[in-house]
Amino acid sequence: MIKDILNERILVLDGAMGTMIQRLELSEEQFRGDRFIDHPCPLGGNNDLLSITQPDAIRNIHEQYLLAGADIIETNTFSSTSIGNDSATGQLGVGRVINIFTSKSSLTKTS
Repeated sequence: MIKDILNERILVLDGAMGTMIQRLELSEEQFRGDRFIDHPCPLGGNNDLLSITQPDAIRNIHEQYLLAGADIIETNTFSSTSIGNDSATGQLGVGRVINIFTSKSSLTKTS
């Protein structure tokens, strides 16, 4: 299906997810949400966690890109690996969970 569309036109990829997240000016508490409220390490700036703690914010950013004309949106999983995420968050062990949450968020289409 994508190959067929590419034969007709250029597809537009969404833009900078991190920049859009930074514009929200979220607090440490918002990054933590209920799930990580007692975590001993700072979590602010771990944008990937927002797929779990602030899924509506991530979904809204995806919607903005779609409304602006993007054909393809990427998932919010810049460092969502066991190595990347755990080193930044003190071994949360949630890389797989983040990937699942963000995939669901990215696949949800609005009308």
